[in-house]
Amino acid sequence: MADNSSSMLVDTLIGAAAGAAAVWVMDRVDWFNFEHEDPEARRRTRAVRPDRAAPAQVLANNSAEALGFNPERKDNNAAGQAVHYSIGIVPGALYGALRRTVPGLAAGRGSLFGLGLFIVQDEGMNAVAGLSAKPSAYPWQAHARGFAAHLVYGLVLDSALRLADKLRGAR
Repeated sequence: MADNSSSMLVDTLIGAAAGAAAVWVMDRVDWFNFEHEDPEARRRTRAVRPDRAAPAQVLANNSAEALGFNPERKDNNAAGQAVHYSIGIVPGALYGALRRTVPGLAAGRGSLFGLGLFIVQDEGMNAVAGLSAKPSAYPWQAHARGFAAHLVYGLVLDSALRLADKLRGAR
């Protein structure tokens, strides 16, 4: 039993690290696509965002205000980046811990997991929590960009975990 829980802890920690790496790669893909999309789509995306900021930044700013701090109001401060990475690290840790035991979780080598995060988080929870506008307010390019970025997240997450398995001699 101790060996099994130890293995799950290791899988969780490796999943967290893989989640961080997946966020980093996802961001590169997302920013490349954002910088190369139609300027009007970029303008519309920024215009509908609360405080013209990404959801993680809005969450960081709102949390700081709730705690009595006066956050630096810009789209890319350290607190926003920390929240953004956390949003990728926590699901990565869960994926790492559960991918061998939850049927279908690793289907599509992580692509379905990444797409599920896109649908639940980007298209659902962000708007419900007031961290983004309603999905219908965004141009189609923003949805396509998020879809592609989260697909990459899932594939990188799963690939990193598979590599770690090989290096560890894990099943």
